[in-house]
Amino acid sequence: MGVHFGVSTFFVFCLLALSANAREFRITARPGSDITGELSKLFKEACQCVDKSTVLIPKGEFKLGEIEMMGPCKAPIIFVLQGTVRADGNVNGKDFWVAFRRITNFRLNGGGIFDGEGNASWRANNCHKTSLTQCKRLPISIRFDYITDGKVRDITSLDAKNFHINVIGAKNLTFEDIRIVAPDESPNTDGIHVGRSDGIKIINTNIKTGDDCISVGDGMKNLLVERVTCGPGHGISIGSLGLYGHEEDVTGVKVVNCTLRNTDNGVRIKTWPSAACSTTASGIHFENIILQNVSNPILIDQEYCPWNRCNKNKPSSIKLVDIKFKNIKGSSGNKDAVKLLCSKGFPCKNVEIGDIDITYNGKDGPATFQCSNVSPKLVGKQCPKACSSPVTKQPGH
Repeated sequence: MGVHFGVSTFFVFCLLALSANAREFRITARPGSDITGELSKLFKEACQCVDKSTVLIPKGEFKLGEIEMMGPCKAPIIFVLQGTVRADGNVNGKDFWVAFRRITNFRLNGGGIFDGEGNASWRANNCHKTSLTQCKRLPISIRFDYITDGKVRDITSLDAKNFHINVIGAKNLTFEDIRIVAPDESPNTDGIHVGRSDGIKIINTNIKTGDDCISVGDGMKNLLVERVTCGPGHGISIGSLGLYGHEEDVTGVKVVNCTLRNTDNGVRIKTWPSAACSTTASGIHFENIILQNVSNPILIDQEYCPWNRCNKNKPSSIKLVDIKFKNIKGSSGNKDAVKLLCSKGFPCKNVEIGDIDITYNGKDGPATFQCSNVSPKLVGKQCPKACSSPVTKQPGH
């Protein structure tokens, strides 16, 4: 007499996997194959299992097309990339190459490589020269959208066509031991861009790219950037802010114990003049930063207007409040060591500069410290001499 279980074949498969203590969903395609279809199928199956599962891409090189791995899932998921996945060249205005979305209790690790194959596409990326609505969009390599309680560690993003990693809507997501690699001439290849998220950590990460190593968009709350090495690249940036309407406040950004080498900028905050919104960026703290031949080491730029795409006569309406630059040392690639260029419409408030020691050995004169529309509080040593006095000295200095 037959037995009718009243469950789907797939659910039976999950139960059998659990009973055998084997909850691994492994790519079986040969190296060199396109695994897009198989990976999509395996992820959907893993996402429906009622206990923790692992999706594994083994060692070897594989082709991978656009893929979206969407939750919510019934249990935690571990995604292990041991090999290398290579993007195809067919972009067609796509927004992403790989997307992980709406997953709780997510892990991504394995030591593998996401190779965006960006070299052939960078020539088509003219977004840094023209209107953002007119340029040809290239895909972000890896998106993490609405991930809750996640950790991404020990992976490499290589030669992204556009941003390497983009995070939006995440809560309690950590990136650790990440390697990001692209040449310094690759356009718009921000290393890690975060926005509209709460509780993001970027730790012990090495970023070499053609744009900002880390960029912070609107709506970011409680971001920790620690032990990050950046260069080449455009530095670690809050913003740009104010380009779009309906942007949200930025609050609680801490950048500590980081090293920047041969970058176009150091630590900076950038907002657009003639901003499309009026928001606040507050509680931003840069501390214990090492500089090696960094242009514009410390920069607040509230007249950020690349390629003259804005009205500079209208001051930025983004308010900057409670900003600290402390214990920042090293060498500048030009004489503009410190530039605090705040908005004349909304001057910066509660800016503290403490123990700055930045040298410049160029023939065009000593390093300079410029201020506009700000009266910073000065603590400890200032080299170059700060734009404002008096200097207050904390105990122990």
